[in-house]
Amino acid sequence: MQHDSFFERFDAVIQSPKRFVLACHVNPDGDAIGSVLAMAEFLKRKGHSVKMVVANDFPEFLHWMPGADDFLVFEKDADACKDAIADAECIMMLDFNNLSRGGILHNEIGKTRCPRILVDHHRDPDLSQFYCAYSETCVSSASEIVTEIILHYGREQFTQSIATNLLVGIMTDTGSFSHSIYHPRTFELCSMLVNYSMSYMLIHQLVYDTMSENRLRLLGFSISNRMEVFDDYATAIIALDKSDLKRFDYQPGDTEGVVNYPLSMKKIKMSVLVTERDDQIRFSFRSKGTFSVHELAQKYFKGGGHTNAAGGTLTCSFEEAVAKLKEVLPEYQELLNKAE
Repeated sequence: MQHDSFFERFDAVIQSPKRFVLACHVNPDGDAIGSVLAMAEFLKRKGHSVKMVVANDFPEFLHWMPGADDFLVFEKDADACKDAIADAECIMMLDFNNLSRGGILHNEIGKTRCPRILVDHHRDPDLSQFYCAYSETCVSSASEIVTEIILHYGREQFTQSIATNLLVGIMTDTGSFSHSIYHPRTFELCSMLVNYSMSYMLIHQLVYDTMSENRLRLLGFSISNRMEVFDDYATAIIALDKSDLKRFDYQPGDTEGVVNYPLSMKKIKMSVLVTERDDQIRFSFRSKGTFSVHELAQKYFKGGGHTNAAGGTLTCSFEEAVAKLKEVLPEYQELLNKAE
């Protein structure tokens, strides 16, 4: 079995102390940060040297997570990140399966010749580039996979900080358990983690109830002033350009969760958030039921992800990007209206 093969090779790697580098995708979210932090602590407890690298900073509402201050952020300290990667004896990629999703880390990791290990839940991995891989698409999150890996070595491996970080990862990647739950195992694992973690109510509060005034006002503005509803396609689009973000002093993570709000309307089957950044236009897709945003994002927006949650990018003007999104909606009209 795939997982038996993973543990055979993973066991061989962690038998003797090594210099590990753990990396996650660009614009890291709660699952990316949580899975890396938990795996890093697990490896350190096994006697390994571990450095965590990320292309750019993560949202302020995740900075409280145990161990988060130890991340090396390429945007802030490129030399330290380059040195860590060049010195690594093993590199683990968590919550992304394509080097291009590592952002500016892409070139540095691509130069290495040490073994790479994949822990991920996204579609279409290129497993040929990894020494071993735990790649499973029908799970909620990379953090759920890391939970299974650590559990393989016994419940005594879970500390309060490991369990807390894994709960954050699973909770955020499922929208507080509102989507991407494929089987009861997710709840079984979370029930176990709650026994070891910080208070779950406190975790939820730290993630969801620490908004800045600007972030809350941006949310209200997005829905009131920038949301378009297309009844014929059961779709809502929120498009925010640079001036919108600047108006509310945008900080990384301030648009987190905005895309989910239109789905609270009964008639909406797909919601799309479009944001203009310095070098590209970003798309965040969410859907309800059987409509797959993965295929749409992959076909037209150089992205992908999961059935009900995906992302994409374009390098064009903001106006062109929004126009392209609207142009492709008729192709999916029947599927959107039939989605259950």
